[in-house]
Amino acid sequence: MTAPSPMLRTDERRGHVGPLELFFDLVYVFTIIQLSHYVVEHDTLTGLAQAAVLFLAVWWGWNYTAWAMNWLEPESRAVQGLVAVLMLAALAMAVAVPHAFDESAGLFVAAYLTLQLLRSAVMVAVFRGRTMGRNYAHLLAWSAAAGVLWVVGLLVPADWRLAVWALAVVVDYAAPRVGFWIPGRGTAPMSTWPVTESHLAERNRLVFIIALGESILVLGGTLLGGELTGPVVLAALVGFATIVLLWRLYFDHRYGNQEHELADDADPTAAARGAYAYAHALMVGGAILVAVGIETVVHHPGEHTDAMAAAAIAGGPALYLVGNLLFQRALWGRTPRSRVAGLAALAVVAAVAPLLPLIATAALVLAVLGALVVAGGRRA
Repeated sequence: MTAPSPMLRTDERRGHVGPLELFFDLVYVFTIIQLSHYVVEHDTLTGLAQAAVLFLAVWWGWNYTAWAMNWLEPESRAVQGLVAVLMLAALAMAVAVPHAFDESAGLFVAAYLTLQLLRSAVMVAVFRGRTMGRNYAHLLAWSAAAGVLWVVGLLVPADWRLAVWALAVVVDYAAPRVGFWIPGRGTAPMSTWPVTESHLAERNRLVFIIALGESILVLGGTLLGGELTGPVVLAALVGFATIVLLWRLYFDHRYGNQEHELADDADPTAAARGAYAYAHALMVGGAILVAVGIETVVHHPGEHTDAMAAAAIAGGPALYLVGNLLFQRALWGRTPRSRVAGLAALAVVAAVAPLLPLIATAALVLAVLGALVVAGGRRA
């Protein structure tokens, strides 16, 4: 067997989250701001679908980097150089987001493919002669296949771009679910990826905090740019309380992303895939929609709630709860009834929202989140 590369962590360093990884996450502060602004500026169903595709690409780039850093040594100069290049690619993606479906489409695709293909190619080289090298070769092949679709999306008429890129996202996200199967080469089963679950848990906690930070930035920026009337101040207080309660739900002792033991029969890597690669995509996406909802309510607290506003105000917390349910299923195989009840309550809020002003819709959503926090506290 080939000697371990100096770019790989030693056993004693497994699970440690270093400053390099936090440095990489700085780009995503800007990226999340760009995505939330995209939703605000494209407040149609098509715009929401476009934002979803862009977010899923951004998330997958971050997710695969977080997994790679599970094995890469952050103190290695070579790893630091690699992360700097990946940061630059991620920054280019963020810069391209506002016009990713028109004049900046080429920049977005070039940056995304650089991020995905370069990282995997380096991992193949670092793990040369080992099982993980074969695993990453399979992952690289799937990223390249999805990359073909991303490039095709640049060549088709603009009206077809969303559909082609959505298919590219499906290919990217399906890869781990089918074990990165390649005809004639078999699969790279999740059991052959020796992941440190605590490392991924911490990485996802940090990026979720970044997503909540976007809501704080939006709230503060909106207050600075407008007149502090009574309704605006009330809307700001409701928005701030919503952020606090979402944070509390995420770090809930029983149902949140806290230190925990996996179910006895759980495959650690498969559980981590479900809980962090997939479930957290919905949880972070929900936090971004919450920021959009807060901005909408603080700008126009007295206006009636239209469908797009309801999708942000009630849909953001609902998307978070769906992700939290998937998180619970992946790690412990359970379905908390309080989360299901919360989703039902948010559906009722969304149904009556067109009859209400924005501030009232936001207050009802806040009441649902508050009830979930109280319920969680009693169980703890």
